[in-house]
Amino acid sequence: MLRQFNALLDKPDTGKLLLRLAIGCMMLFHGIHKVMDGIGPIISIVESHGMPGFVAWGVYLGEVVAPVLLIIGLLVRPAALVMCFTMLFAWLTTNPGLIFTTTKVGAWGLEEIALFFFGGITIALLGCGRFSLVSNPALR
Repeated sequence: MLRQFNALLDKPDTGKLLLRLAIGCMMLFHGIHKVMDGIGPIISIVESHGMPGFVAWGVYLGEVVAPVLLIIGLLVRPAALVMCFTMLFAWLTTNPGLIFTTTKVGAWGLEEIALFFFGGITIALLGCGRFSLVSNPALR
C-alpha cells in the first residue's frame, strides 16, 4: 500500500512546476506592488545606506523579471539566484536585526525573506523540470 502511495506521488516534474509557480507568483505580487506604487521608497532605503539610488531599480529584476522567468520556465536557475540575491539585499537594507525576532503571531521575523531565499536556492538546485518553456533535453 505504501509503495502504491509513493508511486502515486512520485511526480518530480510536477513538484518542480508547483514550486516554481508558488515562489514565482508570490514574489511577483511584491514586484507588481512596486510597479504600481513606484520605487521611491526603495530608492530612499538604498540611499540611506550610502548607495546610489539607481541600485534600487534592481528590485525590478529580482521581483518582476526573475519571477516571470520562474513561472514560464526560462533561465530558471539564474533567475532563482537573482531572486535569492534580491532577498539578501532586502534583508540587509531593511532590518538585519530581524534574524533574532518573532512576529506577533510567533512567526520568525525573517520568515518571508527566508521563504523566498530558500525557495530560490531549491529551484536553482532542482532546475525547471519538464513543464517549462525551455526544459533540459536530457530529461526527455
